[in-house]
Amino acid sequence: MKKIITTIVFFTVVLCSAQTQFEKGMEKAFGLWKEGKNAEASAMFERIAAAEKNSYLPNYYVALINTTSVFMEKDKTKIDLLLTKAQDALDIELIKDQANAELYVLQALIYTGYVVADPMTNGMKYSAKVMEAYAKAKAIDPNNPRAVFGEADYQLGGAKWTGVDTKPLCVQVDTAIELFATFKPETPFSPKWGLDRALEAQKNCKK
Repeated sequence: MKKIITTIVFFTVVLCSAQTQFEKGMEKAFGLWKEGKNAEASAMFERIAAAEKNSYLPNYYVALINTTSVFMEKDKTKIDLLLTKAQDALDIELIKDQANAELYVLQALIYTGYVVADPMTNGMKYSAKVMEAYAKAKAIDPNNPRAVFGEADYQLGGAKWTGVDTKPLCVQVDTAIELFATFKPETPFSPKWGLDRALEAQKNCKK
């Protein structure tokens, strides 16, 4: 489980010259994140979320930044703070929309953060919740590559403890990679991360 590392691939967003304040803010926040300034990027996304109530994306990225930060953090107190902040941001959007697969993928990732931080304490408590969240995401959008891959990746990460057969999971990873190839984000800022991690998992499957 501790080997689970979520890597976000940043794509250069080319926008027209007539940018809205939302677009300018989002682009600036992504720039801060890319520079490794996670706290500053999160704060920027929070400010955008406060001003823009019609897009789930600012709060989504607040949650994603804080969740992915957990996988590189050792201090359990900081981990709890990061995951609480992530959950609070995600909850705002889940209240508004229960039909967005990306939100449930992120929920599964937050639960995974708890498991990775303390497998002995949180493994039993959160593993079922991880799988439930991925199942909800796939029910909403069976072709979402992050949902398909995330579900397989989580089980692969714990395979040596659960004894689960990894062959079907590796097939699922292959399927996810195919879905990444055809996936079209709704907007320039919509989630498009995960392919690099899926390719890494595919290599591990072939070892």
